Amino acid sequence: MPLEEYHKAMRQGLKEEKEAIARGEEPGLRVLPENSDTLAVRRESLGVVEIPSELIDGTCNDLRKNAFSRGFYPVLQEESEFAHKWSNLCKAHLEEGIRDPIKAVEYLNHFYVVEGHKRVSVLKYFGAISIPGVVTRLLPKPSDDPEVVAYYEFLDFYQMTGLNFVVFKRPGEYRELLQALGRTNREAWSAEEIYAFRSFYYMFRDACYRDNADRRYISVALLVYLKIFGYQQSRNKLSSEIGKELVKIRPEILNRLENAGATLVLEDAVKKPLFSFSTTGKICAAFIHGGSAATSKWVYNHEYGRYLLDNTMGDQVRTLSYENVLTDEQADEAIEDAVKKGADMIFTTTPKLLLPSVKAAVLHPDVKILNCSLNTAYPSVRTYYPRLYDAKFIKGAIAGTLVQDGRIGYVADYPTYGSIAGINAFAQGARMVNANARVYLEWANLKEGGGVERLHEKGIVYIDHLDRLAANTGNDMHGMHNLALIQCHWGRLYRSLVRRVVEGSWKQEERGSSAISYWWGMTQGIVGVLCSRRLPIGTRRLASVLRDAIREDRLDPFYGVLMDQQGRVIYGDDAPLPADQILSMNWLSAYVEGRIPAFDELTPKAQELVKLQGIQGLEGSVDP
Repeated sequence: MPLEEYHKAMRQGLKEEKEAIARGEEPGLRVLPENSDTLAVRRESLGVVEIPSELIDGTCNDLRKNAFSRGFYPVLQEESEFAHKWSNLCKAHLEEGIRDPIKAVEYLNHFYVVEGHKRVSVLKYFGAISIPGVVTRLLPKPSDDPEVVAYYEFLDFYQMTGLNFVVFKRPGEYRELLQALGRTNREAWSAEEIYAFRSFYYMFRDACYRDNADRRYISVALLVYLKIFGYQQSRNKLSSEIGKELVKIRPEILNRLENAGATLVLEDAVKKPLFSFSTTGKICAAFIHGGSAATSKWVYNHEYGRYLLDNTMGDQVRTLSYENVLTDEQADEAIEDAVKKGADMIFTTTPKLLLPSVKAAVLHPDVKILNCSLNTAYPSVRTYYPRLYDAKFIKGAIAGTLVQDGRIGYVADYPTYGSIAGINAFAQGARMVNANARVYLEWANLKEGGGVERLHEKGIVYIDHLDRLAANTGNDMHGMHNLALIQCHWGRLYRSLVRRVVEGSWKQEERGSSAISYWWGMTQGIVGVLCSRRLPIGTRRLASVLRDAIREDRLDPFYGVLMDQQGRVIYGDDAPLPADQILSMNWLSAYVEGRIPAFDELTPKAQELVKLQGIQGLEGSVDP
């Protein structure tokens, strides 16, 4: 019987070898790099550790490399001495069990066997979840390599939990996992917490293996699953239930694995399909808000957009509205109610409702759900947001013509996607018309508060805040006078999005596992700048000329050489800066005085938003 088991194991190993060759990979085990000692800063003895079997994929002995497939199945012929030793060990395992720990070296979450190769092979063949081993860890030298950065984040996670089976290769994902688990501190986990998570993980792992997933898939799938369905809500689920939900979120998982991100749709021009399957009945569009129109200008503007949608497409659309949806549970209830009432499209108008939107989208694939946010990589929902930096550029130019001493104030809300582009575009506009212009940056949502007040204390007269450029005229003239403000035409935006469903062109914009994000601005008529009559007529004419040039693609705020505060050239091509680089800006222009705040400096409300939409590199934010 042991020889029969060897024959089965060998066939599996030979199959793995062929598959590796077909993929252009070397068959056989991974070998610990010869220069690992020079790559590592130090060695660390971990003692006896339960090693996840799927992480044991290498050897420290180059001679052992070709005796096994990548999955540690044997590949040498049945007549070999190796085959007989493997068969005898198999017999011992079936009769008594293998108890002696192996010896291994761990480097960057890979375990390389020093002693006990056949023990590993037999145990993995019989489906061992973990294998005990005496482990020496090689710590790599710190570097900017994303894998090394992620590994040091793993070490922090390991110190908290003692768990080594969740492996991420991209920075930030351990932080995302902790957030998904509801952990807000770095305290060590209790024995009960470790046991509960380990039990859930192996239930989840079983569900993934039933779907023939590989180990790279499992950790990413775990993170995506917990972000959508929640840990507390899922910890008692059976493997079969998890498996059904995994099928529904496969596009979300593939988006992460393939690093597909989001595709920016910058133009509002979609051709009707040759064979149109447009709807004949009324589309039902539901709007779900995180506040009320009575107390929130943001909600009021979206409700006004819904009102215009009703009044311009009333023969094709009916709408529903839900206000004060403040929690994920309330969002689930509102979305379910909208679906029961026949909603074909659901708009959630705040980034805080993103994850409930994703959950609803995977549970109701026939309902088209859109969230008002930017650069979020969830293909089950589409996102939309006004492109404001063109309008900010015009307001910067207006301020540049007015300022006497070159100093212009700017108060930003949150360091989120798109906001940094607005700051830099404002500075570009001011500098275009005034070689002495400098933009003094403050933030409205710091714990210490007082962003506008600090600018007033510096004697700065012109300040851009809350999408309004205003002049500080002092108490004699009743404080601030508005000079220019940004208008967002939400009704026009919602009409365009609904028409994609009405006219049957929705599916044309799908891009595989990539998410879709609509980012429309002045060119599409979604954003405008309203100028006060207090402005000099020459300044108003300048704003009009700039507006027309931007709409006709004759002017771009980010064209040519762009430099950051340290004097480094960020972009130097004789062409406009690509849209994805504009959206993901995490640097400030050389014309800006100030800095991007640290995560801990923000108010709790701001931190909550930044976790969802924060720019890359800001502690606490998530890179989609």
